[in-house]
Amino acid sequence: MLRVVENHSSPHSAPHSMPRTAAFFDLDKTVIAKSSTLTFSKSFYQGGLINRRAVLRTAYAQFVFLAGGADHDQMERMREYLSALCRGWNVQLVKELVAETLHDLIDPIIYDEAASLIEEHHTAGRDVVIVSTSGAEVVEPIGELLGADRVVATRMVVGDDGCFTGEVEYYAYGPTKAEAIRELAGSEGYDLARCYAYSDSATDLPMLEAVGHPHAVNPDRALRREALAREWPILDFHRPVRLKQRIGGFSVPPRPALVAAAAIGAAAATAGLVWYASRRRSAGARSAA
Repeated sequence: MLRVVENHSSPHSAPHSMPRTAAFFDLDKTVIAKSSTLTFSKSFYQGGLINRRAVLRTAYAQFVFLAGGADHDQMERMREYLSALCRGWNVQLVKELVAETLHDLIDPIIYDEAASLIEEHHTAGRDVVIVSTSGAEVVEPIGELLGADRVVATRMVVGDDGCFTGEVEYYAYGPTKAEAIRELAGSEGYDLARCYAYSDSATDLPMLEAVGHPHAVNPDRALRREALAREWPILDFHRPVRLKQRIGGFSVPPRPALVAAAAIGAAAATAGLVWYASRRRSAGARSAA
């Protein structure tokens, strides 16, 4: 069952008498430069939810995701891995860890171009909806940070003990995303022929096909091929910037070398932190002995 989380603090959620419009955004590599779920692996490690081996594996997955995106089979494998990984996690602890590190981890990797687009759509009177395959516990706070009006995200089953069971209640992926925005169009009065959608992945073709103004953002090879064939606009987002550094919708572009280093070295940096912490603990134990 679809559950949409609304940002009630947004001034754009008020009802209108005439047909309304919306802009639907995929999240990972469309609005932010990395995988939202994998970005929190260090926080989950420090919070005791995962071990060093899991951090290294998610760091590698992040590298693969950054290097070439993820096709259907890779997304399915990632879903199965993450479902098994989070089994037994306390949901409240996950929410607290995300809240504590949200600004440090997500704010620096928001694309300046995406933030500008969100502002433009709001100025034009359109709702902004984040539609992401990542889990709701991660996506909902990011949506609030971005000023989105609504969020559609994957939801895991929570047991009576307040922990994830490892089962998926609602998977926001592929055709399911298109179904979600059609349900929203029915309940909110959106005219989909006048709505916009943005994604980087060919797995989101159903969502892009559902609106009148689809856009490919940093597209993978399959989506680029489709976008060219259908004459859809292709957008290149490459300037991550902190929201607080954006004044009046503009920002100072970061140095290209730093952006490239941050993207290519994300996995190595995470693995290095784990290795360094492990060496320090080992050295301390030898000294005590």
